[in-house]
Amino acid sequence: MRVTLSKGGYVLVTVPMADYVAADKLGDGDIAKTPDFVHKRLVPNHPVRGTPFPGMPDLNDGAVHQDEFVAFLKAKLPGAFASDPARVMFSLDNEADIWNVTHPRLMGSAEEKAAPMTAQAYFERASAYAQAVKSVAPNALVFGPASYGWAGMRAFQNADDKKADFLDNFLSLMQSEDKRTGHRLLDVLDIHWYPSDQVGDKGITGTESDEAIRIARMNAPRSLWDRRFVEPSWIGKWFKSVQLIPRLRQEINRTYPGTAIAITEYNYGGPDDISGGIAETDVLGIFGREGVFAACHWPMTDTMSFIHGGMAMFRNFDGQGGRFGDVSVRATSDDTITTSVYASKSSSAPSKLVVVLINKNDTPITAAVHIDGNSAFGSAHLYALTGASPLPEDRGALTAVGKNDFSVPMPKYSVMTMVVD
Repeated sequence: MRVTLSKGGYVLVTVPMADYVAADKLGDGDIAKTPDFVHKRLVPNHPVRGTPFPGMPDLNDGAVHQDEFVAFLKAKLPGAFASDPARVMFSLDNEADIWNVTHPRLMGSAEEKAAPMTAQAYFERASAYAQAVKSVAPNALVFGPASYGWAGMRAFQNADDKKADFLDNFLSLMQSEDKRTGHRLLDVLDIHWYPSDQVGDKGITGTESDEAIRIARMNAPRSLWDRRFVEPSWIGKWFKSVQLIPRLRQEINRTYPGTAIAITEYNYGGPDDISGGIAETDVLGIFGREGVFAACHWPMTDTMSFIHGGMAMFRNFDGQGGRFGDVSVRATSDDTITTSVYASKSSSAPSKLVVVLINKNDTPITAAVHIDGNSAFGSAHLYALTGASPLPEDRGALTAVGKNDFSVPMPKYSVMTMVVD
């Protein structure tokens, strides 16, 4: 955490909201095998302490209080809380919509499955813990509900009291709570997204890289924005167009304006295949273009060579820290199915454009790139990510073929980062 903050980064910290937290660090398997495990292996978890904080959290008071946890971090990292917003951010736990299956012990259940939480009970819990964070660090951003996926977002995993749409209801209730308390409690709408696209009985988020899986994986990012795309999954079967980010934006504008969007877990598979690199590059471009505030890739394998390669095409394409700019520039393609394009300028170097182009075809293409505007661009430098290597390759200089016109040769299944000066 200190290293990230020292480099100017931001840290997202989880605030536990379950009934209990671990009382020890023993790695001896299922705690339910311990008689009376609730009292011997767990301690109650509360949003607020209710009394003044000691200098350090009291390890012997038989409970954990999350406002005290925030105060502890604030005391240890004062510089991170001096800015507005604070560079330490807080997530309202994780995937509460499936706690009854994933964390039944923390709900006090001795069985392998606890009773599902109702949507109203979750809202009351989220409101209390968000208030606990804000009472100590009012300038800290609060993320929630960190929903696990589509069924959680839409129906809180079929909660007994589910409304027409869980996120709509959750956002509306949080806005009402803001009015009651006099300040904003939720800053960032936070969801997780693992594509459900399938080829036969195979999902795309694994390591498989046969041709059909490759195509499905490279197509999958379209669910984030494209109303024409019906993904090959149970979601596409029942709901047709997902249009995830525009859908979230519409819900926010309708119920809780001013809330940012985060996707704090995502993974498109293909960690060591060019299709995974292409999907990762495309997803990052979409996140930027669609105004996603924060995103976190969740690794599911030990190696992720091409996923790292996809990230590098935005963040380190030349091996010297070369990166996409901080000012978005409108970029369009006449074929949004098999190609993608993203462009930017840098506020510190406004004469330079960085353009990322993606070829999802299994054959080479030549991309005709035209740059509108008053500036004249006569040369560019190319960097490529192909199936030959997960490391970006320097492809050298490129001269314009006309005023602000470039012909960019693109190998099959490739990403090109084009630095135009």
